[in-house]
Amino acid sequence: MKHVSTLLLALAILVQSTVAADWVTYEGKKGPGKGKHIVFLSGDEEYRSEEGLPQLAKILAVHHGFKCTVLFSINKNGEIDPNTQTNEPGIEALSTADLCVILLRFRNWPDEQMKHFVDYFLAGKPIIALRTSTHAFDYKRESQSIYKKFGWGSREWPGGFGRQVLGETWISHWGVHKKEATRGIIPDAVRKHPILRGVEDIFGDTDVYEAAPPADATILVNGQVLKGMKPTDAPADYRKKTAKGVEQGVNDPMMPVAWTRHYTNETGKVNKILTTTLGSATDLQSEGLRRLLVNGSLWAIGLEKKIPKKAKVDLVGEFQPTMYGFNSFKKGVKPAEHEMPSAKK
Repeated sequence: MKHVSTLLLALAILVQSTVAADWVTYEGKKGPGKGKHIVFLSGDEEYRSEEGLPQLAKILAVHHGFKCTVLFSINKNGEIDPNTQTNEPGIEALSTADLCVILLRFRNWPDEQMKHFVDYFLAGKPIIALRTSTHAFDYKRESQSIYKKFGWGSREWPGGFGRQVLGETWISHWGVHKKEATRGIIPDAVRKHPILRGVEDIFGDTDVYEAAPPADATILVNGQVLKGMKPTDAPADYRKKTAKGVEQGVNDPMMPVAWTRHYTNETGKVNKILTTTLGSATDLQSEGLRRLLVNGSLWAIGLEKKIPKKAKVDLVGEFQPTMYGFNSFKKGVKPAEHEMPSAKK
């Protein structure tokens, strides 16, 4: 008990948290991120971003000093509800953000909310995108939204925001969903990239997505499809066809699962992009993945010289993520429940 009390006191000194009705903010106190603001946009029906992104935000606040604001999909009862695709309160926080981290899927926000995201993007600010963010937005054919082209099914902007900006849209589950996990393999050519400093043993219990980023992308990590769901499982060795009908081994070549881009948007400004098709809440149990995302945050903001040999990525507070799956989210949870443990009364 004494150890737990000491830990909570230390957390209280290092970080404070404030909760509005619909979001939570962690105020970092010490570290290279001091004075910088990261806004996290959670909102996917399957991969428990409403659990994973608060944990990632706490790590960046407690261990690295960032101010971190986490937003959620909120239903009419004020509860976190990933199935509510049309409401992301607090998105105005992007006006003061130095970095936006997203794990979204098929969102269809009203234009007055979407405007804040688009304004942030057009300002040339950096974005880190996880898992289903490749298909973050969805607009029906009859939609009259001025932001319709951002939808993954867009004809005006093929593949929408995912393909055009992040480097890929939704294609397919390359590994077998919920049966074949992912081991991250770092190509020798990029081993010295600052985002990969101290990164080892990347593992995700989510499967590899089919992905073909454009030629201007730098591939940081490839995804080795495993025969099972454990890190010790052997690589899968069967053959299959890509979406374009090309037959190849499932691991020959491997699909990329993390890459960077420098995207010049329509205003002529350049967005630094880090995309990974890993990133479920359960994937964040991987120390290697957490370190890649922490390093990526420092890189995206222009603090790559501050990336240490082995960035601290210890979990903050209790973290027992829910296994991914549709409608597996915890019902009735409100943002206040993600307050820092040291701040709870």
